[in-house]
Amino acid sequence: MSRTWFITGASRGFGHEWAAAALERGDRVAATARDLTSLDDLVAKYGDRLLPIRLDVTDREAGFAAVRRAHDHFGGLDVVVNNAGYGQFGMIEEISEAEARAQFETNVFGALWVTQAAVPLLRESGGGHILQVSSIGGISAFPNIGIYNASKWALEGFSQALAQEVADFGIKVTLIEPGGFSTDWGGSSAKHADQLPAYDEFRVKAAEGRRARVAEPGDPGASAAVVLKIVDDENPPLRVFFGKAPIGIATKDYESRLAQWQEYRSWAEEAQG
Repeated sequence: MSRTWFITGASRGFGHEWAAAALERGDRVAATARDLTSLDDLVAKYGDRLLPIRLDVTDREAGFAAVRRAHDHFGGLDVVVNNAGYGQFGMIEEISEAEARAQFETNVFGALWVTQAAVPLLRESGGGHILQVSSIGGISAFPNIGIYNASKWALEGFSQALAQEVADFGIKVTLIEPGGFSTDWGGSSAKHADQLPAYDEFRVKAAEGRRARVAEPGDPGASAAVVLKIVDDENPPLRVFFGKAPIGIATKDYESRLAQWQEYRSWAEEAQG
């Protein structure tokens, strides 16, 4: 059964690969990007099955209009992928107000606006699937990308609540949590705060930790086959890691949390009164 997709951030990386994979198997895709020339290769190969839409996801009205346009153009929507986002580097003290707000405008509010636009349309059609592109940084946190972590934790929170709210409508929600992949996430698409000298020594340690986490970057092209499995699954997971590294990071992190919560359980009980 062919499906109709709406994918944000389709200019490159995951979004581009997943759009190509969906089109290759005969699905229809509304692909958004700030620069539509980045979609020229898909337009040339797949023609009318691709609907390119120029979109800045931070513009709420434009987001709603883009979702509606895709729905009306293809006669419905089945899969909505919130992939648009970027990484903001900087220690928490270094992040400016403008940088913090911009990170949340794209990574959190951009996904929220598209989700809010899509849910009533999916509900009316009797179901659908929303894929939220989070990160291993959405369940763990790392130095020098703290505000990025915060944005992905927010995405995780509202998406877990959303999954419960829309389940009775036949709408499924899946959070995709990649580790390091060979995308441009840490390259030209990333933004960097002005650096304070006080963190120069620690910045070296943070960089070493990041290199260790992405020592074996995944292949974005290979991820597309798994995305197709997710949307074809009758009972897809709420959360799924992409890559080999995340499960080890998450296991260590959550074991540490559980141990500390148990250690201070008496304090929790005392606080209740």
